[in-house]
Amino acid sequence: MKLLRVVTGVAVAGALAAAAFLLIRSTAGEVPARERLVVGATVVRPSVLVDAAGAVIEEFSGDCAARRYSYLCERVRSELLASDPGLLTRGGLTIKTTLDQGMQQAAQQTIDRRVHRDDKPVAAQAMVVPGTGEIRAMVTSRPAAPDGLAFQQGTTAMIYPLAAALESGMRYEDGFPYSAGYRAPSYHAFKNCRGEAVGDPSHTVVNEKRDHGEFTTLRSGTWAAENTFFLRLTEKTGLCESVRMAQRLGLARADGRPLREYSTFALGTNEVDPVSVATTYATLAARGKHCAPMAVAEVRDDTRVLRSFGPRCSQVLDAQVGDAVTGVLSGALERSPLKGIGREAAGMQGTTDSYTAAWYAGYTPGLASAVALGVPGRGAYEDPLSDVTIGGRRYAYVDGTSIPGAIWKESMTTAVSGLPETAFVQPDTGRFGGCRDNCAR
Repeated sequence: MKLLRVVTGVAVAGALAAAAFLLIRSTAGEVPARERLVVGATVVRPSVLVDAAGAVIEEFSGDCAARRYSYLCERVRSELLASDPGLLTRGGLTIKTTLDQGMQQAAQQTIDRRVHRDDKPVAAQAMVVPGTGEIRAMVTSRPAAPDGLAFQQGTTAMIYPLAAALESGMRYEDGFPYSAGYRAPSYHAFKNCRGEAVGDPSHTVVNEKRDHGEFTTLRSGTWAAENTFFLRLTEKTGLCESVRMAQRLGLARADGRPLREYSTFALGTNEVDPVSVATTYATLAARGKHCAPMAVAEVRDDTRVLRSFGPRCSQVLDAQVGDAVTGVLSGALERSPLKGIGREAAGMQGTTDSYTAAWYAGYTPGLASAVALGVPGRGAYEDPLSDVTIGGRRYAYVDGTSIPGAIWKESMTTAVSGLPETAFVQPDTGRFGGCRDNCAR
């Protein structure tokens, strides 16, 4: 044992001496380059986002501000943060998304043609698959801010009291006599989900225009996006029931806070983002089956899958009620200036009070999409969409069927062209046709 230690010590000393000799010779320039020991730094490849087919989209570092697809990047970041925060600090990952680059490009090119990068308003679009929640496209006219995109939803929110009314037993021809203005009869006319009276008898809601007869029905009120009708419908059906319907279908505020429960809920006073709105419309397309939106399908390193994600779905609405809402929204699209996309589709325009934002949301059986336009957040009140230049064109005002509707129609026409053509299930007219107890006199 002692002999081994001596020999080992001699070997180590000899190695040290040889290293010192080589260092001296190297300093003197006498050691050939081939004899020098060069240790390269360990380089970890950057993480990358790939689409559903495995093709590379772009690098991913967790810093989304400079990314081409910042809206998608922020969504991926939030999903990874919720799953495993450690994934955000690792390099060398391949993050497989649910994105379809054909749909992504169709949406991006359509937005770029109508909203310029240096325009103050921002256009944003999301496409979601009904029945799975997979996000196929997420685009903006310019990079999204780190705090996300938040726009008042406008009249695309009218579908929530509409669905609640049909679920409660109302029929297509039930309604109320037309009224140009609406004022809550009392504070107790509207109660939030905590039972608090939130009616506002001091505020009058009016209609922008009138384009039908003396009596407004569920169908005609939706087709006209009539403000006063939906205030009366929310009063009859219940504010809390409308809010809970929105939550069941998948609506959430962009800032993560609870939905604000005001009497004007149906007019879209909550600030939301296109993924959330597209998800609620996708739930209707899937006949009441809600699936949480998802942009990340799988995360792997060079050797193995670290995380795998699948659809998270549940039936939140009777399928026939979903079909009945679709029946109304199909008529809304066909009667709008958009006139459809060449196959069965349903949709709703979204205009806000004072033109703070504009929306269009709609779906086919296989794809749902929402487009929003405005200055995100509180800046919308300082820069409304009136007397404004967007995409090099001057607008007296922008409503849901103008810029957002045009973007929705063109991008969806391209996006669904490669999908199988399927049909909606027709509404049960025995259950929803005619009127029950709120009929025209």
